[in-house]
Amino acid sequence: MSHDHHGTRRVGQVKEVTSLSNPIVKDIKALANKKDRDETKSFMAEGLKLVIDALELGFEIRTLVYAKNVKDKPQVVQAATKTVARGGLVLEVSEKVLSSITRRDNPQMVVGIFTQRWTSLRDIRPKANETYVALDRVRDPGNLGTIIRTADAAGASGVILLGETTDPYSMETVRATMGSVFALPLVKASPADFLGWKKGAGVSVVATHLAGAVDYRTIDYRKNPVVLLMGNEQQGLPDELAREADALARIPQAGLADSLNLAIATGIMLFEARRHLLTLEERA
Repeated sequence: MSHDHHGTRRVGQVKEVTSLSNPIVKDIKALANKKDRDETKSFMAEGLKLVIDALELGFEIRTLVYAKNVKDKPQVVQAATKTVARGGLVLEVSEKVLSSITRRDNPQMVVGIFTQRWTSLRDIRPKANETYVALDRVRDPGNLGTIIRTADAAGASGVILLGETTDPYSMETVRATMGSVFALPLVKASPADFLGWKKGAGVSVVATHLAGAVDYRTIDYRKNPVVLLMGNEQQGLPDELAREADALARIPQAGLADSLNLAIATGIMLFEARRHLLTLEERA
C-alpha cells in the first residue's frame, strides 16, 4: 500500500482521502463555481440514487466519492465497480471531507463527478406528439431544476435554454431535478438560433404572455410538435420572441397574486399539452 503526503492511501483502485487540503478534494470543491464547471465540463451529483441514475443513463463518471461507513453497501460497491470499469477514480473519504465537498452539515454519503452532456439544437428534430420546453433567461436554480423534473414527469422530450440562463449543472439545480437532469436532452441556444431553428423544425411555439393572450385551455396543441416558450421570472417574454410565437397563452388566475411561479406555470402548460396528446393517442 503506497502513501503520499496529501493524506491519500491507495487501496487497490480505491484512494482513501482524509485531508481537506488534498488537491483532488480542492478540485471537486471548485465545481461549486460555474467557471470551474465550464472549464472542466463536469458537475457534481449528490446521493446514491442520483449517482446510480446517472450511471444507468450512460453519463461518464470521473470520480466517485463515498463515506467510509457505507463502503460495504452492495449498491455502493456496485457503483465503485462500474466507476473503475469505466476508468473513473474512486475516493473513500471521511464525513468531514464529504461535508466540505457538499457544503452541508449532514451530507449525502455518496457523491459522483460526471461529465456534462449537451445536445445541439440542430440535432433536435421534433416528432408528432412531442413537447419541448424553451426557457428564456431562466434565473432561479430551483425553478430550473423543478421545471426539468416536471418536464420529465410530463413526458416532454427536452429542455431548451435561451440566452443567459442559470446553469442546469449547478449543485442546487441538479438537486432540484431529483435525477431528471440525466433523463432529458438539454440544449443551449441564442434566441436568434432558436427562431431560425423554429422555421425549419415544423413546431408550434406556444408562449405564455400577458398581452393579447388567450386562455391556455383553448389552444390546439395537436397540430404539430409543441414547444412551450416561457419567459424570464421578472420580465416575462421579450417582444421579439413573443411575436414569433404561433400562439400566446395565459393562465387565468384568481386571488391577489398577480403571477404564478415560473415552474408552476410551466408545469400547468406541460400537463395541458400532455392531456391533448393523450386524447389524440386514445383516438388513434
